[in-house]
Amino acid sequence: MKKIEAIIQPFKLDEVKEALKGAGVDGMTITEVRGHGRQKGHKEVYRGQEYNVDLLPKVKLEMVVPGARCDEVVAILAKAARTGKIGDGKIFVFDVAEAIRIRNDDRGESAL
Repeated sequence: MKKIEAIIQPFKLDEVKEALKGAGVDGMTITEVRGHGRQKGHKEVYRGQEYNVDLLPKVKLEMVVPGARCDEVVAILAKAARTGKIGDGKIFVFDVAEAIRIRNDDRGESAL
């Protein structure tokens, strides 16, 4: 099993969710987060004053998928989230040792 974490632009969330739903990915956790990458934010002007916006709003998606589907899900996620501009985000993939459904103690991929 693999855990996929993706940090994406907020305006791409609906498109990404629909693409994942179309691929049969059922469960995911979505969190509103703030951060920056290499660009370190940007400058904006408000009422004539210039200021740095160094923590940009992003959305973090987390999901656990069977190991055999990991590459497919990552490809779908990347395609749906991509704009081709700086700040599109990142995808991280982790190994998951165990998954347990609390309701009935299902374990492994059957708990997904």
